[in-house]
Amino acid sequence: MTFTLAAAQFAPTKGAVAANLDRVAEATQAAVAEGADVVAFPESVVTGYYLEGGADQRALSPEELREGLAKRLSGLERPVDVLVGFYERAVGQPFNSAAYMTFSGGLAQTVHVYRKFFLPTYGLFDEDRFHQRGTELGVFDTRFGRFGVLICEDVWHSILGTLLALNGAEVVFVPSASPVRGLAEGKPGNVLRYERMLRELAEEHGLFTVAAMLTGLEGGKALSGGSMVFDPFGAMMVQAPVGEDAIVMAEVDLEVVALARSKTPLLADLRSSWGLVSRLVVETEP
Repeated sequence: MTFTLAAAQFAPTKGAVAANLDRVAEATQAAVAEGADVVAFPESVVTGYYLEGGADQRALSPEELREGLAKRLSGLERPVDVLVGFYERAVGQPFNSAAYMTFSGGLAQTVHVYRKFFLPTYGLFDEDRFHQRGTELGVFDTRFGRFGVLICEDVWHSILGTLLALNGAEVVFVPSASPVRGLAEGKPGNVLRYERMLRELAEEHGLFTVAAMLTGLEGGKALSGGSMVFDPFGAMMVQAPVGEDAIVMAEVDLEVVALARSKTPLLADLRSSWGLVSRLVVETEP
């Protein structure tokens, strides 16, 4: 299966849900015009990231998100799948979520909603005070293949990416809102770290990795951008510029997943040893 993937990044207007949905729809339409079949957007792109207690008032249900985009995408000439980061309304505190949806003419469907597992609460982050943790693995079937989702800090913990691979993911999306930190090799240090993490996840498990990264200034903090796609051999296919609105495109051939896994069968080795690994996990007391 071959399809065209787009990673879109822009600086949302803080708290302006309708205006940001307009921009998501406009970017989707632009990507579709260039041939995209799947368009991935960053973490919290519907509202901006640094809402803290204001996330309650700006949170949407998955149905509201889907219908809001469906109205804006009703004129599409061909189907498109869209992954969008948003704050999800819930009993108690909202989730930091990402919804994978399909749009075809007047039809819209929510395929999966993933809720962020690791909520950073240190340094520039305070998520655990304002959000509740997700408890389910973000892996699901699409018309193209089996996909997985990790949101921002989730990918910093390699165990979740491993579990996605073990559960059949061939493409892993990482919507992110990552503040600029440090500078090396002409890039922000956080972007370099994402490059390493996505490359290592792709190489170890033989899958495509996609980071859609928020841009803009929020509360005096600069969000980097630098969205990227890696192939199952760990080669960077494309990268967006830092600090700019952009859409980058990549051709994804899922047959390359099988090829990479045959040449470096680390995932097969892990599967064959999973019984022992599971026992070690149960016996481990952090």
